[in-house]
Amino acid sequence: MKNLKNLLTLSLSFMLLLGVQAFVNAQTTIEEFAAKWENSKQFTLEVVDKMPDDLMNYKPHESAMSFAEQIIHLSSAAAGISQRFLNGADPGFDLGAKPSTKADMKAFVTSCFDYAKASVGALSAEQLAESVEIFGSTGTRRQVVALIDDHTTHHRGAAIAYIRANGIEPPRFRAM
Repeated sequence: MKNLKNLLTLSLSFMLLLGVQAFVNAQTTIEEFAAKWENSKQFTLEVVDKMPDDLMNYKPHESAMSFAEQIIHLSSAAAGISQRFLNGADPGFDLGAKPSTKADMKAFVTSCFDYAKASVGALSAEQLAESVEIFGSTGTRRQVVALIDDHTTHHRGAAIAYIRANGIEPPRFRAM
């Protein structure tokens, strides 16, 4: 019985150690985020390039955001959340801008993505682990970084659906 108890304790300890190790390894480093975010920026710019100028205001339903609104929203939200919850400095550009041309929209996307990347890159490991209140909830700044990435993916996916709805082949997905 004593050996069974020792074996059970040892097994549970080992499983706990594996669980902690998996959790630690699952955390994205700043360098990994920066590479993924750069890829996300390039993919978003490719999505913008695919939509013809005359369809930038396309929306599948009157209650939906237009294609341009999806792109502007995902971009300004990344920068705005970075400024407010990730200690971002003054971005030096208008987060509320409403670019009206494809060239202006691409410049805005680039500015917002670069600002978010710089804001995340300026955080220390300790700052990433700090809890902050965000949108009625509490999470670490690391979770806020994941939120920005998820939010971007969500709205870019909607924009891709708009491209497809108009019979246009969207850009190929960029995994890394």
